[in-house]
Amino acid sequence: MANYNYDEAGNMAAYFLLTFLLIVLVPFSLPSASSKQPIVSECDCHECVDHRARLRKTEGVNIRKYFILAIGWALFAWVAYKVSTAEIENKVYNPFEILDIKNGASIKEIKSHYKKLSKALHPDKVKLNVNLTIEAVEARFVEITKAYKSLTDETIRQNWERYGHPDGRQEVSMGIALPKWIVEGKNNIWVLGVYALIFGGALPGLVKTKDGVDARSAATFFKAISEESGMDDIVSSLGKSFEWETTPASGHISELSELETSVKKRLGHKWDELTKAAEALPENSDIRRKGLALLYAHFLRIPVPPSLQKDQIKLLLQTPVLLNSLLSISTTRNWLAPTLSAIRFQSYLAQAILPGQDTLKYAQLPGLNEAEAEELAKKSEIVSDVLRSLEESGDARITDLKRAVSQWGQLDLVDASFRVIDDRLVTPSSIVYLVVKARLVPPPTSTVDAVPPVSQGAIDDEKRDYEFLTGKQEAEDLPGADQNRRVAHAPRWPSSRKAGYWIVLADPKSNRVVVPPMKISDVPHADAKHPDVYRSYKLQFQAPPQVSTFTWKLYLISDTFVGEEVSQDITLKIDDPVLLQVEEEEEDEISDPEEDSLAGQMAMMRGGSVKKRMEGDDSDEESSTDDDEQSSGESSSSDSD
Repeated sequence: MANYNYDEAGNMAAYFLLTFLLIVLVPFSLPSASSKQPIVSECDCHECVDHRARLRKTEGVNIRKYFILAIGWALFAWVAYKVSTAEIENKVYNPFEILDIKNGASIKEIKSHYKKLSKALHPDKVKLNVNLTIEAVEARFVEITKAYKSLTDETIRQNWERYGHPDGRQEVSMGIALPKWIVEGKNNIWVLGVYALIFGGALPGLVKTKDGVDARSAATFFKAISEESGMDDIVSSLGKSFEWETTPASGHISELSELETSVKKRLGHKWDELTKAAEALPENSDIRRKGLALLYAHFLRIPVPPSLQKDQIKLLLQTPVLLNSLLSISTTRNWLAPTLSAIRFQSYLAQAILPGQDTLKYAQLPGLNEAEAEELAKKSEIVSDVLRSLEESGDARITDLKRAVSQWGQLDLVDASFRVIDDRLVTPSSIVYLVVKARLVPPPTSTVDAVPPVSQGAIDDEKRDYEFLTGKQEAEDLPGADQNRRVAHAPRWPSSRKAGYWIVLADPKSNRVVVPPMKISDVPHADAKHPDVYRSYKLQFQAPPQVSTFTWKLYLISDTFVGEEVSQDITLKIDDPVLLQVEEEEEDEISDPEEDSLAGQMAMMRGGSVKKRMEGDDSDEESSTDDDEQSSGESSSSDSD
């Protein structure tokens, strides 16, 4: 039977509290990785300059955070001191101590002393009283009897010497208990109340998914989106999740009502449709209605009252997390339409532009309002043409616009291909890598030259491709100074933002995503002086099990700039494994390449065999050439004869 040791002193509870405090305090005390990352380039347009100035004012020193951390570390130090000075009762079985004789006493002395104790402590001879019950007397007598036998009986003595107990091996279990002063007397009710509050109320409310959202929000996304979901469905799903992601509107009812009126005035009947789809009507949920009002005030660029600004910032920073959760659910089901909508929604959110309004994409540029953006979009879809027309018209904002566009950069898909390590053909169920090579180029203006295409030699760099393909990283190391952080042009986003792009491989015909999308960042900027700058990214997946040709579509979509995306058709051909076997046999018949040739260097890097160049090879070639010339001369002379 197990010997249960109940920790009445509460020492184990103190160790448990120390561990919990350490797990919580250490991550919050360490500086974030992003704060250590140097910034190499920032947008110099007036809107971004003002935005950075506002951020510096609001960021400051978080006194509340440091105050809570100080209290936490003080509590940790106090508990650690208590643990270090606590007296831990660690009882080790000692028969000499139980019999009250000195260690090393002889058998004769032990027997003599035991007889005296057995006469004095026998249950029949001990007088009972209020403080001395028959159970206690019997337990004491059994204890001295075991101690005596453990010193005189050979078997019992071996158990004691080997296992530390006369009964042999003992299974000990330790119970973590609260200290007595917490659970004694009237404190019982309070302890039970705290336990009920923590485990019945607080913990279920704090349950988060791996994406960092409330479990109920994830369940809402799972039910709300479908295979054909578009941008409006994304908005309604987000609106429903605000029930658990935002705070109630208590205390700011009038300000919120005025803000909602302003939003409704701009959107008209669209606002009623949104609130109905998100089940955010007044009789349903005020929290959802508040979240939608703050979100669309951001999209419409409506100033928010100071009392609601913190709530709006918190909501905006949480929305990308919610979108990533929704994206995970969509890609798990391989649905293309909601996947693309969730990715594109992020750029509208970053630039404060109404979702789905592609005609407003030029409103991202500094100083342009919605009406001007729509007018420019009618003239041209190319940014460089828009800048040229504004410059020719003598627009005073052209300098600011050029600064923003140069930092923005247009995505250029240099190359995309399917690769298999050490094989030229793709066979069924093989491990395939989609290798994407991309760069950012500034649109040509009067002051910026057009960037030429990447040279074919730089694209077909086999050594560089093989090293990247066999490496463990999903993104190639950044070339040159671009190893640092670039801040994107996003003056209406409540924090500094780094541009990211999503790689999506899909089959539009079946509306399916082939593999889960991958987010990439730090795409290098190329210029006219360095046109061959690009970065490679790889996406691993398993090839289909059947021999066939698959025509898919590759998307590269920005999560920061509206309309900044490229797409192209890409074909994956699955060949019969027999063809690969035949090709290998043909390659075996071909002699090994020479070590000083390009093929030889590639073979040596892969661990293959190469032909060593002999010192006499040149002389042999020369002699054979001379022989050929001599023989040809002889034949010509014979012909003349």
